[in-house]
Amino acid sequence: MIFKNSLFSLAGGLYKGSKSRIFDSKTVEAILVEPQRKAGTGTKHQIIEKLGAWERREMATAAGANEQGTIDLFTPYKMGRFELKHRIVMAPCTRCRAIDYVPNQAMAHYYAQRSTPGGLLITEGTIVSAVAAGYPHTPGIYTEEQVEAWKKSVDAVHAKGALFFCQLWHVGRVSHHVYQPNGGTPVSSTNKVISDRWKLLLPDGSYTTYSQPRALATEEIPGIIEEFRQGAINAIQAGFDGIELHGAYGYIIDQFLKDGINDRTDKYGGSLDNRCRFLVELIDAVVSAIGIERVGLKISPTVYVQDAHDSNPLALSLAIAEKLNKVQEAAGKKLCYLHYMAGSLSGGMSEDEKKLLKELRKAYQGTFMISGGFDREMGMKAVAEGEADLIAYGRHFVANPDLVERFRLNAPLNQSDYTSFYAQDFVKGYTDYPFLDGHIEPYTG
Repeated sequence: MIFKNSLFSLAGGLYKGSKSRIFDSKTVEAILVEPQRKAGTGTKHQIIEKLGAWERREMATAAGANEQGTIDLFTPYKMGRFELKHRIVMAPCTRCRAIDYVPNQAMAHYYAQRSTPGGLLITEGTIVSAVAAGYPHTPGIYTEEQVEAWKKSVDAVHAKGALFFCQLWHVGRVSHHVYQPNGGTPVSSTNKVISDRWKLLLPDGSYTTYSQPRALATEEIPGIIEEFRQGAINAIQAGFDGIELHGAYGYIIDQFLKDGINDRTDKYGGSLDNRCRFLVELIDAVVSAIGIERVGLKISPTVYVQDAHDSNPLALSLAIAEKLNKVQEAAGKKLCYLHYMAGSLSGGMSEDEKKLLKELRKAYQGTFMISGGFDREMGMKAVAEGEADLIAYGRHFVANPDLVERFRLNAPLNQSDYTSFYAQDFVKGYTDYPFLDGHIEPYTG
């Protein structure tokens, strides 16, 4: 075990290793492990495991730990090339306000409201092609008009001193003929249709069942990868600081990853290696286009939605971590982050998922973000205990444009108006949520 750039409690004081100082395993055991073992801190194995957890967090060197050496949601964090002033991330949330798939000024107002200096925001799912659509009025990033329109939001967020990532999205089979060019058939890893247990939102606000998808031919898959690659290039052209690949929630990347959906017999189906192939090829393409330090990935191995499930989420998670680590090793740099979406939107996690989360955190060698129903207390605990570096919040950010300040003060939160989540209203349930002092800043056009 090698410890570099770490904070250690030595001789009763706090020691900060210089950037060139490396502690080998024998030195660590002599000056750290053995004294703590004698002091009754724990067994040798327990102490080393604890030190390993500290090292994965870089012992808060990049985090600016407080004088007690602890970290929380308001501890700064160095995310690769980016400096964050806090660890509260705005998670992607579909809002259906991009009329005819083009971002607008109301969206710029919405994102600016939720921006803070040194904060990180991730856009709602942004489709990479016309075929990638499956919801009404979701923004795209595949035309020149869309790229230019996104610049308004990017500029507004940057003006507040925040970082802005674009989530690149292809829904795959989570679609309907009405959203496809010329009423076509949605594409996927499979021909299996989503069961009628799940419903799809139509442009008129009603719900229906999903359309029968068509499994992509092997030779068609590079075309989907190219859409993501070009989407990443377009995002950087629009001024975004980076991109997040939406590999979660049963959308197209998830449709290749999970064996409950992927029934292919070619090189993209069957074994874990094969099911991860689409993701790896996609990441390689995007990384080659915009650089590895601008790329993040969101996954949801345990989330069961839209018939997306896997027989062994832990094995899948660890396989993804292994693939990402290899990509990073080959590049000599790390991806921006891995974003794990927990399996419960209510904030509760099963014991199996807690075990999975711990194992994935240990396996992935990079910045680790988690989301899925977290509140302030849960986020504080997860960061303090090293379960994650960053916590992403969705519905709390929707209802609280000043969420970061409310969390800082431990103030009460507004409650979300779920009836307006997917409405095409630029004010109600979008830009009219009150700030802590009671004032509102509705979009006025």
